[in-house]
Amino acid sequence: MRGYTLPLSPRGTANIASAPPWHYAGEVVAAEFWADADAATAVLPDGLSLDPKSNGRTVALFFDWQFSGEHDEYLEPARSQYREFFLLVDAIWQETPVSWCPYIYVDNDAAMARGWVQGFPKKLGAIHQTRAFSSGGPATPQVAKGGRFGASVSAVGHRLANAVITLEKPLENPSAMLRPTVNLRHFPQLAIGQYDKPAVHELVMAVFENQQIADPWVGTAELELLEAPGEELADLKPIRMGSGMRFGLSYTVTQIRNLS
Repeated sequence: MRGYTLPLSPRGTANIASAPPWHYAGEVVAAEFWADADAATAVLPDGLSLDPKSNGRTVALFFDWQFSGEHDEYLEPARSQYREFFLLVDAIWQETPVSWCPYIYVDNDAAMARGWVQGFPKKLGAIHQTRAFSSGGPATPQVAKGGRFGASVSAVGHRLANAVITLEKPLENPSAMLRPTVNLRHFPQLAIGQYDKPAVHELVMAVFENQQIADPWVGTAELELLEAPGEELADLKPIRMGSGMRFGLSYTVTQIRNLS
């Protein structure tokens, strides 16, 4: 039986996610905000602590992604295109500034499988964001001063987040807004008396190779995180807003770094 993720099969093409390399390119709408420091601390796993310098700083990111492996998978857009939303909380790992992803939503099963392999705690959701088209006209904002972009996420019939950003100027140092991302690979056991003894429980750092940022802009941001049954996203609701951002992003994933 062949394949990288389940289901394994005789030819190995039925698996949800094939083996790396995994190539990603997309457009990002992001809103920076500060959550309550106690609420932000509560979502951190063992091994991470809240960054005392930023004290609850979090970034909400909406992605419009396109994926490819080694076989021009982007030519099959029904599989390769998807959308995603997640939060990144400023944290510290062994005196190193990092970001931690407590919640993430995606609308594609292959992206979910790749995420679980990397330690991203992905759940199904419906994510949307305003797109910019080069043709211009009243139906599209421009990536320029005054351009406005909206975004939203919902899950199982409940709206979870709304965002609007308004662009003001190009962002001069985009690399400063992307910290190393730390995740937790967690796979439980299914054995009576051992539910609290996971088969895999390891802190890892994402490795994004050949990362490129294109046309970054910064401005103002509005963000709501809404209460919903079975969700804890709203516990991190903004108490103060920071910047809004829009940029293009691409990178490749072939591995992770184990921190445990």
